[in-house]
Amino acid sequence: MHQSSNSEQAMQSCLEACELCHRICLQTAMNHCLENGGKHVKAKHIRLMMNCAEICRTTANFQLTGSHFLLRLHELCAEICEACAKECAEIGDMKDSVAACLQCADSCRQMLSAQY
Repeated sequence: MHQSSNSEQAMQSCLEACELCHRICLQTAMNHCLENGGKHVKAKHIRLMMNCAEICRTTANFQLTGSHFLLRLHELCAEICEACAKECAEIGDMKDSVAACLQCADSCRQMLSAQY
């Protein structure tokens, strides 16, 4: 029962991290980046932020349904979140996005470790 509780807690933490990352990346791309212009609105950057927001939302939804595709989604979500965090850090002035992306990637990687 203790292991099940830890597993449920890890799943809940991952769900919350995915939902938070979705919200922060979407809000940041549509508000902060568009308002600041310059390197913040380069197509590659906006696409990556939107991809990150969408994969996080999709991963959260698949977690809620207990999908058997979740393993692959956790892998992809972690990869995209790490890429987004790196790009946001390079652009600068995007600490919330970097933190949310890194937390989500870490939570997804923890779920992968638990599934193997």
